[in-house]
Amino acid sequence: MVPEVLSQSEIDSLLSALSSGEVDAESISKANSEKKIKLYDFRRPDKFSKDQLRAIQMIHDAFARQMTTSLSTMVRSMVSVEVVSVDQMAYDEFVRSLVQPTVIAVLEMYPFNGNAVLEVNPSIIFTIIDRMLGGKGEPLAKARDLTDIEQTVVERVLMRILELMEESWSTVVDIRFRFESMESNPFFVQICPSTDMVLLVTLKVEIGGVEGILNLCVPYFVMEPMIDKLSSQHWFASTSRKDGFEARPILERKIRNVPVPLALELGRTALTVSDILQLQPGQVIRLDQGLEDPIRVIVGREVKYLAKPGLSKGNFAAEITEVVSLEPEEEDSQS
Repeated sequence: MVPEVLSQSEIDSLLSALSSGEVDAESISKANSEKKIKLYDFRRPDKFSKDQLRAIQMIHDAFARQMTTSLSTMVRSMVSVEVVSVDQMAYDEFVRSLVQPTVIAVLEMYPFNGNAVLEVNPSIIFTIIDRMLGGKGEPLAKARDLTDIEQTVVERVLMRILELMEESWSTVVDIRFRFESMESNPFFVQICPSTDMVLLVTLKVEIGGVEGILNLCVPYFVMEPMIDKLSSQHWFASTSRKDGFEARPILERKIRNVPVPLALELGRTALTVSDILQLQPGQVIRLDQGLEDPIRVIVGREVKYLAKPGLSKGNFAAEITEVVSLEPEEEDSQS
């Protein structure tokens, strides 16, 4: 470091201040001896930058929104999921922070080497189990290990959660989460040395008034191959690219598999309640169509086609004769 050189006028001003007593030589010496020191804990070295942690939070914000919708459908109750924190710490700190017993799923992150851990608080797990088995969703007063039937229910829920995680991570990198095993004692799960740094994503889950925590723990060496892709700029670019080009064929493919009700209408008529109550077996109801008139084909709630009734291989059938197009006035009124 190059020392700072004072000009003659600065030297004269300093000597004048010293002689007049305005400046104390001891205080100057003490100020020069004090250096700015930044504390650094070698047991907790920073492996992830702030921008990388921000990108990871964006990924799991999207995951939280998807999990809110999916879990609400599974448990048939109001569900709220939000990211509480994204942090880095030593693995033993994470293990010591967990309750016992708890529900820990050991995951394989293909194609990367190593395992991750997904921990779900027992209060949330037993609420989900109770709701899925027809209960009111009340948590247990005291946590316990899962029974075989409860493990089967939990594995089904975890598989759905892993699908949502894969979808959220796909905006940055293609990962396949594979369920490997389930444990209840956190000290029996050793996915990395205790002093190694891990990424910890904590989410708060609320189901019908019951709150709990979901933790995703990934060792740094597992995430190291993808670390260059973890940036907020890359996340935004990948998301816009997927929304613009990749999402459309996926959306079209899913829409094509949506079941839509289709019905054939032979005719219509209007009867009063009194007429309906007086109907007897053998009586005939006159419709507004004749035998030669085309029948209406209703898709959903709209008439989309006209058809001719008949038989096909001994079954009732209809042959499409015309496509019904809505008039502009009808389209405007329905929109």
